[in-house]
Amino acid sequence: MEQRVRQHTHQSSSLLLITALGIVYGDIGTSPLYALREAFHGPHAIPLIENNILGVLSLITWALLFIISFKYIRFILKADNKGEGGVLALTALALLQKNKTIWGQKQLLYFGLFCAALIVSDSMITPAISVLSAVEGLNVITPGFDNFILLITFGILISLFYFQHKGTAKIGVFFGPIMLLWFSCLALIGLSSIFQNPHVLMALNPYYAFEFWFTSPGYAFISMSAVFLVVTGGEALYADMGHLGLKAISRGWFYIALPSLLLNYFGQGALLLRSPESVSNPFYLMAPEWALIPLVLLATMATVIASQAVISGLFSMASQCVQLGYAPRLKIVHTSEHAQGQIYVPAVNWIVLIGTLWLVIEFKTSSALAAAYGISISVTMVGTSLLTAIVARTIWSWSWPKIIALFSCFFVIDTLFLTANLNKIADGGWVPLLIAAATFTLMTTWKKGRAVLYDRLRSKSYSFQSLLVDLKEIKPTRVKGAAIFMVGDADMTPPTLLHNLKHNKVLHETVIFLTILGEDTAFVPQKDRLQVTPLTEGFYRVTGHYGFSETPDVMGLLRTCKNMPGGFSLQDPTFFLGREILVAGTGVEL
Repeated sequence: MEQRVRQHTHQSSSLLLITALGIVYGDIGTSPLYALREAFHGPHAIPLIENNILGVLSLITWALLFIISFKYIRFILKADNKGEGGVLALTALALLQKNKTIWGQKQLLYFGLFCAALIVSDSMITPAISVLSAVEGLNVITPGFDNFILLITFGILISLFYFQHKGTAKIGVFFGPIMLLWFSCLALIGLSSIFQNPHVLMALNPYYAFEFWFTSPGYAFISMSAVFLVVTGGEALYADMGHLGLKAISRGWFYIALPSLLLNYFGQGALLLRSPESVSNPFYLMAPEWALIPLVLLATMATVIASQAVISGLFSMASQCVQLGYAPRLKIVHTSEHAQGQIYVPAVNWIVLIGTLWLVIEFKTSSALAAAYGISISVTMVGTSLLTAIVARTIWSWSWPKIIALFSCFFVIDTLFLTANLNKIADGGWVPLLIAAATFTLMTTWKKGRAVLYDRLRSKSYSFQSLLVDLKEIKPTRVKGAAIFMVGDADMTPPTLLHNLKHNKVLHETVIFLTILGEDTAFVPQKDRLQVTPLTEGFYRVTGHYGFSETPDVMGLLRTCKNMPGGFSLQDPTFFLGREILVAGTGVEL
C-alpha cells in the first residue's frame, strides 16, 4: 500500500514538473533563439572576440543563477498572496498593512499598476519576437524563404489569437511534453557543439565575467541588455506560481530548464569561437543540416506555447483589473468547466493581436524587435524587488539590516539591467513605454471617473428611509417573486427601483439590493463571502465579497442567502440592471 502511495506521489510530481515546463518556462525557454546573438549582432553589437564571448557567457551563466535561481525561486516566489503571484497580487500584499511610514499608499498602488501596464506591452512584444525568431530559421535552410518570413509569422500569430476562445484546457496537455522535447533538443545540440570546443566551458568561472567588466567596461555594459534577454521569463515564474506551486516550478528549473539553457548557450558560444561568421543566427547554425526543418517546426511550437502563456496571463490580469475597478466591465468567457483561472477576454485578445501585428510590421526582424524587448520587464523586475522588500518588512517582519543587505544586491543588479536597456529607447525601446503609459492612463482615468460618478450619484441619491415613507403613501401593489437590483454602492437606493416603481406602480414581495465588492486580496475566505442584512417590509441588502483572482457567481451567492441569519428563499427572481450614461454638460447646476 505504501509503495503504491509513493508511486502515485512520484507520478503526480513528475506530471507537475512537465506541466511547469509548458506553462512557466515557455518564455525563458525560447530565449536561446535570439539572446546570445544580440550581444554580437545588431545595433548594439560588441566585437566578436574570444574574451568578449567568454565574458558574455559568464555573465549569462551567473545572471540565470542569481536572478532566477536565487532571487526569484529562493525569495520572490515566497511572496504569494494566498497562493497567487504576479505584480498585482504582490501590490495588494504590500498594501495589506496600510503602513504609510514605508511609502504612500497611493504612490505604492500607482507604482504597482504601472508595472502591470508594462506587462501589457510585454504581452505584445513576446509573441512577436518569439514567433518571428523561430520562423527566421527558414532563412538558414534557404534564403528563398526571406520574402515569406513576415507572411508566415502573420499566419501563425493570427491563428494563435483566433483560437484563444477555445481555451488551453484541450491543448494544454500537449504543452508540457512539447517543451520537454524542446529543452532536450536545446541540451543535445548545445552539448554536441561543446564537444567540438570544450574550451568554452571555462566561462562557467565567474572570473571571466569580472575580467570582462574590468578590461572592457564599455562593452560589458552594452552587452548587459542582451544578457538580460536570458532572464526575461523570470516574471512568468512568479505570475504562474498559483497554477503549480513553488515545488514544481523549482524542480522544473533545476532539473530541466537551467541545465538545458546553459548547455545551449555554451554550445552557441563554442560555435562562435570556431566559426565567427555564424553570428547571424548561431542557434540554427549550431544544428546539423538534416535537423533544421524539424528544429524550425519545434521552435515554432515552443514559441507559440510561450506566447500562449503570456496571453493567458494577460487575460487573468485584465480580470483582476476589472475586479479592482481599474477597467470597465469586460466580457469574460470561462473556457474550462474545471479550472476557474482559464478565461478568455475577447476585447483584450483582439487589441493585443492588433498591437502584435503592428510590431511585426514596424520592426520586421527579431533582431530589430530585441531593441524594444527588455525595457518593460527590467522596470517590472525593479518594481517586484521594491514591493517584495516592503512585504519583507511589513508581512515577514524582517529587520532593516537584513532587508538592506539582501535587497540592495537585487536593486544593484536590477538597476544595472534597467540602465543598460535604456540605451535601446531610441531604437524602439520607446514602444513598450508608450504602450504602458497609455494603459496606465486608461486604468487610472477609469478608476477616477467612476469615483467622480459615484460621488455625483450619491449626492443626488434617495435615502432608504425616504423610500419607506413614500411607499406608505403610494401603497404599490406587491407582486409575487423576488426583485434583485444590482447596485454599486451598498448605501444607495438603486435608481432602477425608483424608475420601476414610478412607471409600473408595482413592487415585488422580496426586494434585494445586491452589491458585489472586489477586495484587495487574491481570494476571500468563504466565511467572509456573504453578508445579508434584513431591512424591513421585505427589503434585504446583500453584499458579496470576491478577491481579484475570483469570478463572482451571483446566482450561487443568492442561493446561499436562505442559509444565512435573517436570510430569504429566492423564488422566481427578476434582475434589474441600470446603466449610467455620461453626457457633456455646461457646468451650470440647474
